[in-house]
Amino acid sequence: MPAAASDALSKQSNDSSFDDIWSELEWRGLVHVSTNAGELKALLAGDPITYYCGFDPTAPSLHLGNLVQLLLMRRLQLAGHNPLGLVGGSTGLIGDPRPTAERTLNTRETVAQWVGYLQSQVSKFLSFEGSNAARLVNNLDWTAPLTAIDFLREIGKHYRVGTMIKKDAVATRLNSDEGISYTEFSYQILQGLDFRQLYLDYGCVLQTGGSDQWGNLTSGVDLIKKSEGATVHAIGTPLITNSDGRKFGKSEGNAIWLDEKLTTPYAMYQFWLNTDDADVIDRLKVFTFLSRERIGELAVAVEKEPFRREAQRLLASEVTALVHGAAAVAASITAADALFGQGDLGVLDAATLSSAIAELPSADATAETPIAQVLVDTELVASLSEARRAIAQGGVYLNNAKVESETDVLGPSTLPGAVWILRRGKKTLAGIRDSAANVTSP
Repeated sequence: MPAAASDALSKQSNDSSFDDIWSELEWRGLVHVSTNAGELKALLAGDPITYYCGFDPTAPSLHLGNLVQLLLMRRLQLAGHNPLGLVGGSTGLIGDPRPTAERTLNTRETVAQWVGYLQSQVSKFLSFEGSNAARLVNNLDWTAPLTAIDFLREIGKHYRVGTMIKKDAVATRLNSDEGISYTEFSYQILQGLDFRQLYLDYGCVLQTGGSDQWGNLTSGVDLIKKSEGATVHAIGTPLITNSDGRKFGKSEGNAIWLDEKLTTPYAMYQFWLNTDDADVIDRLKVFTFLSRERIGELAVAVEKEPFRREAQRLLASEVTALVHGAAAVAASITAADALFGQGDLGVLDAATLSSAIAELPSADATAETPIAQVLVDTELVASLSEARRAIAQGGVYLNNAKVESETDVLGPSTLPGAVWILRRGKKTLAGIRDSAANVTSP
């Protein structure tokens, strides 16, 4: 584990103002459904237990929904319990049922590569040191050697089809025009098999996951009860939505990824900074290790001085640092200040500028392109006449310098990476790339 990640983990702690970890989990809104709350409360307050959460490699990165589970795992580890991070090399070859249609199955080579990516990401959020060091497991290790006959005899006999088709994800698909294949229908059995195997190998007695996975979570609970005569537990976290009911972390269908190549640190910082006042306190509870007292102070600040956006700024800093490190936070703040005219664009490196422009309306142009035309091309204005008026009124800036004439052109790029930053007013930005810089002479 990198030293920076280890140092960050060492500074994390649960809130000592709570009587036990279960009380803190409930206050933070992390328990939507569970097997037996009373038994879980006592279990987590007692001797260390082993628990697990599974992550399927159906994409090359985890996203913010997975981050909820990773932070829940970390809180349980901080309470003294033993985490198992499962990355599903076998279940990733199938994928859990989606509400609408069959998944496109990825190749074995792709899934194996993604397993490595996800294991690396999971490792950043758990400690692999000390008496309750985390361990990584891959369900391909116990499913690959299993024959079809053994699977049906040892595992399949404990499942009842009537119960399986009542699971929400399965029922939704059965009632759709698409239907459901046996491949995806069998997913709940494979996840149940995982829990049983981890119970047998590690004494694992708790599985966590999103509440939309509740049918799969209880599959293992029921299997262990039937096959081993033992009682184990599950916790389902709530599906996090914004105050308007939209699914959290989605923008036009795109997830906020934990991989900086898919979602840049700047984009992640801006995502959290734009959190609505109605949502920010709940986000602080779930996604940060700030204390109940500090979050209470921020709640007062949101109510009395919402224009300062103190809660949003701290949320953006805390979560971006958690995912990408403190240096990424500093670079994101510097970039934002410079882009909005409160700092020197020249201090930004090409990578940071490129990350920022990736999140802005953009266009390609050359040094000879009129600025009025670029305003239209980037859709900062609707027409050339509107562009000329905006310039005449003194409201257009190129690289933070006011554009003085309606006939001005971009001129040679002076920023790293051959780009320009165009701003209309105080907050409306666009990025322009020098198309000539990408042309190779014969």
